[in-house]
This record gives sequence, C-alpha cells and structure tokens, in this order.
Amino acid sequence: MTVWTEDTVATELLACEAERRDRVKFSDDWPELDVEAGYRIQDETLRRRLARGERLTGLKLGLTSKAKQERMGVDTPFVAWLTDAMELAPGDPVPLGALIHPRIEPEIVFVMARRLEGPGVTAAEALAAVAGVYAGAEVIDSRFRDFKFTAGDVVADNASSGAYVVAATGLHPDQVDLVDEPVTVEVDGVVVDRARGSAVLGDPALALALGANELAKRGLAIEPGWIVLTGGMTDAVFAEPGSAVVFRFGTLGEVELRVPKEAG
Repeated sequence: MTVWTEDTVATELLACEAERRDRVKFSDDWPELDVEAGYRIQDETLRRRLARGERLTGLKLGLTSKAKQERMGVDTPFVAWLTDAMELAPGDPVPLGALIHPRIEPEIVFVMARRLEGPGVTAAEALAAVAGVYAGAEVIDSRFRDFKFTAGDVVADNASSGAYVVAATGLHPDQVDLVDEPVTVEVDGVVVDRARGSAVLGDPALALALGANELAKRGLAIEPGWIVLTGGMTDAVFAEPGSAVVFRFGTLGEVELRVPKEAG
C-alpha cells in the first residue's frame, strides 16, 4: 500500500493533470484524508501553480446542488482556486488536449468590486460587494477515475477544476433575479436540461457568502476583481468530441462551448 503525504499527493495531482492521467482516489490508501487536509493540499498545489507562472484569478464553488452532493457521495459544498491557465475566452474550444474526461456545466458568475471577508458574511452583504453578474460555464475534469472520490479527495483535487469561460458582458446585480434566473442546456440543438438560479444553494448570493466564510477559516478573503463561479446549475454534460454545448440564460445571455472532434 502506498503511503501518501500532503506533499506527495500535491505532486501526484499536478502530474496527473499534466499527463492527462486518471487514478483511483487517494483515500483508498489514506482513509484519514479529510477536508482539512484536502484544503492544505489544494493550497500547496496553488502555491506551485503560482510559482510556475500562473496568476490567481478567483474562486470556484463545487457541489452547491443537493442532488449533485448526493450523487457524488458528499454532504457539503467546497471552494477551490481559479487561475489564468484555466481561463477560456468566449468562442475558445474546449481544450481536449489538456483534459482527461471533461464535463461542462452552466454557472452564474460574479465579478467582485471589493474585498469580501468572513466570517459571518450574509447573502446581502456578499451581493453588495459584486460589480457584475455574468453567464458562464465550467469545464470540470476530475483526476480520479470515473469521478469517484471522497470529500477529502475532491477538495485536494481543487474541486475537479478544468477550465472556465465567462460571457463578455454582464449585468449589475440589481438587474438580475438571481434565484429565478433560468438556464436551458442544449447539446447539438437538443434541450437536455433546465434549471434556475435557486438550484445553487437556493440563491447564488448564498454561495458567494459561503465562499467568503469558508476562506475566512483559512485566514483568506475574496479579493477585488476576482471571478467567482457559484457552482453548476444543472448536471454537467459530457464534452462529446464534435459537439456544441449552449447554455441559454434568461437575462444574462448565452455561453457556447464547442468541443473539437480530436484533441489538439
């Protein structure tokens, strides 16, 4: 049995990402891997990303839907880091050549106007710190085989980060009913799912507040200019080679992601 440490798990996760290689979850050999250790590993992988030249761009929340928590066998949302290496511009294809088994999900995205520091942040306080609300999408990509993991595993794996895209234009929070904002998921022109903002913890502003309060436990805060992905509104759809995935929002516009036929 392999003996894992926080340092060696961080090394292996970054190696799996670089080599497009999945693996069984670490908790099979290290059952003591809990959420707290997962966050320490997550922070160490971020430190290494920054050391190699990546730039921190924001925060993502994962598993904010109760249905997705039950499906993945976890019972709480998580936070994780975004860097510029994960960022896609509108119109960019899904980078199949850099991912293992990507899936795509629609997101309501906040861009921050000012610092948001917990603990005790409310949804109203969180929303008051927002500069704009945008349509977005996340391409999730677990380093674990078949997306099977425990809470500690997925936190260590930066909450299955892969890539993300934010629409070019957004709205002031006062112009969007975040709870009722609808989205339709289309794959190759066929509607496969629908949801509203309420799918994200009942209110995406609550997800933003949760992000600030979770970071406060580590002595951190959400910073001005950061992008915050509030969590998937629907189940993620597989990035089928050659397909086109479109998320049509009610007031926020739409985001389209095209999947190449082959990895570039």
